[in-house]
Amino acid sequence: MQYVSLGGITVGLCILGYYLTTWYPGRKALMKDPARHAAGLAPFLFAWAYGCLTILGIGGIIGWTARTALWITSWLGDVALVWGVGTSAGQHAGGTVYLPLTETGGAIVLILTVVMVALVKKSRHGRDIKLGAWCGICLGTSAGIAGFAAVPLAQAVNWLGGTVYGAVA
Repeated sequence: MQYVSLGGITVGLCILGYYLTTWYPGRKALMKDPARHAAGLAPFLFAWAYGCLTILGIGGIIGWTARTALWITSWLGDVALVWGVGTSAGQHAGGTVYLPLTETGGAIVLILTVVMVALVKKSRHGRDIKLGAWCGICLGTSAGIAGFAAVPLAQAVNWLGGTVYGAVA
């Protein structure tokens, strides 16, 4: 499993902050129609969950792509921290042990990958989906709230995979 550095978490939090800032409709509009505005977060959150799942030990080209994106993001974030604010580089953020995905859970992630590719190509929310997946990859192995959310996601995908493939087999 690839662990994220402080730079990677910083980039992930920057993506999250950027997205929430551009999404926020204002207090008055949010109070008037909260359901419609909250639904605007759905593509980002779905993609964030997918990004977390891809970094949780998926192998093959999907896992390699996620680990490479995390490595590059961590490196870029470290560079920004060193040259931007003068901190130390390469510090690993506190991580924790995660529940690995089962074989059927990995199959569900493969299905989700096909869905994500189709959504990015056909949906008007392509930008939101890309940002959400990137944010999920960056924050999925962190020890904070985002990292702890990865465990129930893995459990849910493992359960879904066992249920779907158990019913088919």
